[in-house]
Amino acid sequence: MATINSVLGPIDTSELGFTLSHEHVLVSSAGIQQVYPEFIDRQGGVEQGVVELKRAYDEGGVRSIMDVTTLDLGRDIRAMEQASRESGVHIIGATGIWRDVPGVFGRATPDMVAPLFIKEIEEGIEGTGIKAGIIKVANDQGGVTPVGEVMLRAAARAQKATGVPISTHTWAPERVGDEQLRIFEEEGVDLDRVYVGHSNDTADTDYLIGLMKKGAWLGLDRLPGGKWKNDTRPKWEERAEVTVKLIDAGFADRIMLGHDHTVGVTPPTREKRETNERHNPDAYLFITRQFLPRLHELGVPEETTRQIMVDNPRRFFEGRG
Repeated sequence: MATINSVLGPIDTSELGFTLSHEHVLVSSAGIQQVYPEFIDRQGGVEQGVVELKRAYDEGGVRSIMDVTTLDLGRDIRAMEQASRESGVHIIGATGIWRDVPGVFGRATPDMVAPLFIKEIEEGIEGTGIKAGIIKVANDQGGVTPVGEVMLRAAARAQKATGVPISTHTWAPERVGDEQLRIFEEEGVDLDRVYVGHSNDTADTDYLIGLMKKGAWLGLDRLPGGKWKNDTRPKWEERAEVTVKLIDAGFADRIMLGHDHTVGVTPPTREKRETNERHNPDAYLFITRQFLPRLHELGVPEETTRQIMVDNPRRFFEGRG
C-alpha cells in the first residue's frame, strides 16, 4: 500500500474506503476570506459541511472525498481540516489552479509555477504543514488557453517530481480532455496518474473510451448534473446510461464517481442555498441514494459499483492502474 497526504496527515491507501472523487466543502475566491470575511459565512459553511459529511459517513458509508478546491476557488485548508476532524471523513486537499488563474501568472513559465505546487505537496499549504494530496488544473469552453497550458505543464512537472496525481476540470462537450492529455504526454507524464474530470458532461462514448484507452482515469463527477438554467448537458438518468455503456465496454476499472458538490458558496444568499438544495437535496449522498441504485436497476452488479467507489480510488493513488 501507498500513503496519501490528507488534511489530517498521511493515511494509507487502504484507509480510503468508499471515496467521492470530486467534491468541495467551501468555495469562494482567492483572498475573499482574508480581506472581506463579512462577505461569506465561513463558520456556517464549515458547520453545514460537518453535518453533511457526517450524514454521508453514517448513511452512505462515505469514508473519503477529494476536495479539489484550489487557491483561486478560495481554498480554506483549515476549514477542510476542521470538517474532516469533526465528521470522520478523510479529505484529500489540492494544490494547483482552477479557471481563475491569477493575473500574476500571466507571464510565468511552467518552471516558475511548478515549484509552488511542489512546495504545497512536500512542505504544506500556507504555512500550516497540511500537505496537498492531488494536483488540480482546469480548462473550459474554448479549450486550452496559453496561460492554461502553462498551468498544465506546471502540474505535469510537479506530478513527475512528487508522484502525486493530477485531477482536471474539463469541458467535455468540446473534448477538452484530449487537449489536456496531449500536453501531459508531451511532458512525459504517465497518464495512469491523470484523472480527467467532468467527463460525464457528454454522452459521447467514443470520446470517453478514447481517453481511457490512452491510459487516463475518467471522472464521472457531475452528479446529478443539470444544475444550470437551459443546460443542454445530460441529465442524471442519461449519465447513468452512459456509465453503464462504459462498464459494458470493459472500463469499470478506469472510472470514478463524484458530485462536484459544494456546501458553502459565495455569496451565501438564501436564494442560492435554496437553489442548491432543490437541485440536489441529497448533497454528498446522491450517488448512494439515487445513482448507484439506478446502475443496479440497469444491470450493474454490486461488486462492480464497489470496485468503482472503493477499489478504483485506491488504485488511482497507488499508481498501479
